[in-house]
Amino acid sequence: MRRIMQWLSINVAKRPAAVVLGSILVFNAIFFAISVFILKNFNLKGTENYGLFQAVYLTITMIFDAGCISYVIDDIGRAGVATAIVCLLIIFIGMITFTGAVIGYITNYISSFIERANSGYKKLRVSNHTVILNWNSRASEIVNDLLFCREDQIVLILVKSGKERIEKELNERLSETIAEYKAKRKNDKSIQKLCKVTFVVREGDIFSFKQLRDVSLEYAKMIIILGDDRNDKECKYEQYSDADQSENGNTLTVKALMQVADITGADYSADEQRIVVEITDDWTDQLVNEIISSKTVKGKCNILPVRVNQVLGQLMSQFSITPELNTIYSELFSNQGATFYSRETTETNEKEFIENCLKTNKHLIPLAVGESSGKTYEYYASNSSNYIGVHENVRPSQCKISINKDYWLKKRHVIILGHNSNIKYIMKGFQSFCKEWNRENEPILDIVIVDDKANIEKMNRYEEYKPFVTRVVESDVYDRKTVVEAINRFVTEHVEDTSILILSDDKAVAEDIDANALANLIYVQDIINRKKAEDVNFKEDSIDVIVELVDPKHHDIVNNYSGYNVVISNRYISKMITQIGEKESLFDFYQDILSFDEDCDEESKDYKSKEIYAKKVSEYLTDYPETMTASDLIRMVYEASLSKDISNPTLVLGYISDERNAVLFEDDQEKTEVRLSENDKIIVYSAH
Repeated sequence: MRRIMQWLSINVAKRPAAVVLGSILVFNAIFFAISVFILKNFNLKGTENYGLFQAVYLTITMIFDAGCISYVIDDIGRAGVATAIVCLLIIFIGMITFTGAVIGYITNYISSFIERANSGYKKLRVSNHTVILNWNSRASEIVNDLLFCREDQIVLILVKSGKERIEKELNERLSETIAEYKAKRKNDKSIQKLCKVTFVVREGDIFSFKQLRDVSLEYAKMIIILGDDRNDKECKYEQYSDADQSENGNTLTVKALMQVADITGADYSADEQRIVVEITDDWTDQLVNEIISSKTVKGKCNILPVRVNQVLGQLMSQFSITPELNTIYSELFSNQGATFYSRETTETNEKEFIENCLKTNKHLIPLAVGESSGKTYEYYASNSSNYIGVHENVRPSQCKISINKDYWLKKRHVIILGHNSNIKYIMKGFQSFCKEWNRENEPILDIVIVDDKANIEKMNRYEEYKPFVTRVVESDVYDRKTVVEAINRFVTEHVEDTSILILSDDKAVAEDIDANALANLIYVQDIINRKKAEDVNFKEDSIDVIVELVDPKHHDIVNNYSGYNVVISNRYISKMITQIGEKESLFDFYQDILSFDEDCDEESKDYKSKEIYAKKVSEYLTDYPETMTASDLIRMVYEASLSKDISNPTLVLGYISDERNAVLFEDDQEKTEVRLSENDKIIVYSAH
């Protein structure tokens, strides 16, 4: 009955007219059946010998044409009273009550019913679903990522306005992914099948307890509270004013979270509900943490704050230092291919956990043991959770690898063009990186900033970051000469280990989104083309260009224009929200890998967190076999990293070929052949 009610509730919300039509047909069928039954089986005078089809025919004709009563009663004077009464009742009910009042009533009811369903007044009786409150540029990616879950998904979306626009956006995004999947499926039948995602968009008040209950909030498995988009203003000054105000705090997010926490924390709500809330400023972060301490109910509602600007800032700083992470994270942070998994455990010894897993499982890579929400979890990298707990015969490695005990990252040079609202967190990411990797009198980072005067002044001319910000150039994107001179000087001075980070202003009005980033990209491409023309030995791939885009629609423009590293920042947040919502224990794990340690005990190598690095083979390894399996590489590097001279437990996740193709290990590691060259890079999870 619950499944029937759920099916009916969803269909009433999505196809109310079809439900009403079905009800009318059912009513007609019942009415005709009763009439036919009376004429055929009650042996009334004149109808004693009627067969089934004759009774059906006479019933229908009398309803639609009262004159057809003559087929049953030839002479009213000779007809039986009962027969006459039955025929007249059929006519009366059929023609007057049914065709008149009932159809008129149903017509009005249909209009009202459809209007109420579209307006969101009808309660949706569903459970174990996802509720999204509010809408922004990241939301469609969240729904899209649900296609790669293991089970079919129901998503209910409650927004203030824009129902038709959102439905169109979702249909286009899902259709695009499904088309890509079908194309890949033709060539590789082993690709995981997409699940079915059913979504319902409703307009209403996200602060209304009634409307929150109308989307069955108390029975949802996950509730996602999104912040507003700030790109819908026509006036640029109004746009920037609103965006600046949002940096001070978001009272609407706090208010929504308080109401959601009240409902999910109640006794009647479902157990283990997860509330994922976006945070873009420190003030909101503080209040959300206070709500967590007072409203979180163990076993009921678990509130998970996602600090959007901080996460994006950490990502951008890591991509500038290790550009290959863009490709790596895009897979690891999704539900496709190799990704992260966790399992609750009583094991607290991380070394024993890793070594036991390496001895007994060749389909996953053990990473760490850590705590999340008061519980202890084991963390893995694999393409399926089905391999967790499996015990297999793993062939011992027959060769050895040696690690360079003096390995250290080379100095990195970065030029940043433009700005966004994450710039403060990008700089903090660089700052943390320097504190972890700087050697005495040997700075690890050199950064040049090119931006307009207003934003440079807003950052206090980057005085706080002067140890590694070596030059600040004032210029807006329209001052081509100044921008090009700054880029050209930077590229000329630094031949290798160089990154150009092009940021997109996420505060711009909708029509200007990504415009500055694309203009800066043209400047960079022009300089690189001229360098290639002037010097045949100039290596274009010695410069890593990272282009941030806010709008995914501009991805193809950049890809067709060049082969640069394109970062669609919103998609990373969407992927993380989806994964955290499905696997809550990954929340703290993500925070760990995205953060460099700020205070490191250099002598004991006792680092608090681990990150993902891409280390060049010729610099990181001193001895390795030409050909090996992924299983050999993972286990040999781990054993070598435990030596007394190194003592930095390291696990290999994959490698990057000289052609910049990233391969993450998945499936059977003993069947994956690896051939490393000195210019390749291995992807490692380590403390340093």
